[in-house]
Amino acid sequence: MTPEEIQAGRERWQRRYDAAKKRDADFTTLSGLEVEPVYGPRPGDAYAGFERIGWPGEFPFTRGLYPTGYRGRTWTIRQFAGFGNAEQTNERYKMLLRAGGTGLSVAFDMPTLMGRDSDDPRSVGEVGHCGVAIDSAADMDVLFRDIPLGDITTSMTISGPAVPVFCMYLVAAERQGVDIHRLNGTLQTDIFKEYIAQKEWLFPPEPHLRLIGDLMEFCAHEIPAYKPLSVSGYHIREAGATAAQELAFTLADGFGYVELGLSRGLDVDEFAPGLSFFFDAHIDFFEEIAKFRAARRIWARWLRDVYGAKTDKAQWLRFHTQTAGVSLTAQQPYNNIVRTTIEALAAVLGGTNSLHTNALDEVLALPSEQAAEIALRTQQVIMEETGVTNVADPLGGSWYVEALTDKLEEEAEKIFAKIKEMGGGEHAQHKIGPMTSGILRGIEEGWFTSEIAESAFRYQQALEKGEKKIVGVNCHTETTEQPLEILRISHEVELEQKRALAERRASRDSARVDAALKRLVEVARTEENMIPAMLDAVRAEATLGEICDVLRAEWGTYTEPPRF
Repeated sequence: MTPEEIQAGRERWQRRYDAAKKRDADFTTLSGLEVEPVYGPRPGDAYAGFERIGWPGEFPFTRGLYPTGYRGRTWTIRQFAGFGNAEQTNERYKMLLRAGGTGLSVAFDMPTLMGRDSDDPRSVGEVGHCGVAIDSAADMDVLFRDIPLGDITTSMTISGPAVPVFCMYLVAAERQGVDIHRLNGTLQTDIFKEYIAQKEWLFPPEPHLRLIGDLMEFCAHEIPAYKPLSVSGYHIREAGATAAQELAFTLADGFGYVELGLSRGLDVDEFAPGLSFFFDAHIDFFEEIAKFRAARRIWARWLRDVYGAKTDKAQWLRFHTQTAGVSLTAQQPYNNIVRTTIEALAAVLGGTNSLHTNALDEVLALPSEQAAEIALRTQQVIMEETGVTNVADPLGGSWYVEALTDKLEEEAEKIFAKIKEMGGGEHAQHKIGPMTSGILRGIEEGWFTSEIAESAFRYQQALEKGEKKIVGVNCHTETTEQPLEILRISHEVELEQKRALAERRASRDSARVDAALKRLVEVARTEENMIPAMLDAVRAEATLGEICDVLRAEWGTYTEPPRF
């Protein structure tokens, strides 16, 4: 870009910055030196390709969504939490909020993630162990007791049975007296990544996409601030993908959901702001920063140039980040505090909108209260003490970071082309669209899982050869560590949850439940939106397992194709 074009951009940014609201905070260094809110080329300097870097709050948003960066508002501290029953998790939420958490993030146990009730024979030994057990709206009532859902944003990490769980959340809000139209939060709902990486699906792809489309329509019309989809790269990366694969597979999934919205006749400028993203912050510091910057740039360009989005908000990629669980080690677990801090700092320097920091003991068990507090305080130290909130995209213009950003974008584009080619190119084989066609073909043929497995194998080989190092695992293994005290979930949790569920079933109006479930199946056989009928079933205290089972009977289940 010419010096004149760069100066014009700087002046545009300055006008937007001056008009924006800023926090009442000290934006100087520890020594008291004044710092600018953003830095760029020196006046009079030309900079080839600067249009790809740009200014904060301006297309292509490489440097962030807002002209103020974190001077306007800091990221949301959203610690992922859930264990045991709803009452225990409610107490943990209150502790996190008292300690300075600014949003909630719900972790569900395995039976809930698979759409099973706690008294299902397949749930034995799993109730409350990897998250909170939720069987019906009554559990949601307890989960958010004394937490006003109209005032706090809540994220729920669940995909297969996401829609019935979302309906339970809405009913819990109704019972609090909250107007559901003003709720704000995020539901994961990303079924593509389940087939690609995490494997927690209920039905074949088509019924899942139908439910997601219904949810997108319902939220667009009824709860405009709520984000019905959080497209998740986190689980793809945790399964062994590279940074470029995480970036490309995740954004391709996001493009598929854009095509889904368009196929429903929704306006991209209205529904695209309801799509958010969830990324992994791994241990390679600069690669992760570059990944986040590339993600914003790619998304903005595709939404504008491919899908016709005209507004800034529709082109924005807003994302939550979680530090890399797979980077934590059982050996010398206190090293995990260091790893998490580095990963969290990368997320912040990459411009994350919200952040979860893992606890040091999560590799061994659910976090203890002390470990959860350390994880929370890690974010607060970064936010309050380091000065990283003073300047928007402080690494922008770094030769290394910009080269990495460009390289990751280039690698991602190659993968997008491969996915579209698998689906038949622009002559898509699926009615929703060409990217969706390629994603479904890649799932069917096991291409995604094969690519991830190959990447994971290469990394494991490098570890075993000593080419890659993990402190405490394959180098610097001598230690003075003592065994950690970890959180253990009592078997009494499962017994009590099953007792409460039996009591709930005995006291409800069974005829009302049966009628609501029958009506739900009838709606499933039409093109009518299923959310209202599902809400009626939830209000009648139908359980998660009952709702999912009637749909399994109607739609069937899914078995992953074998691949050798």
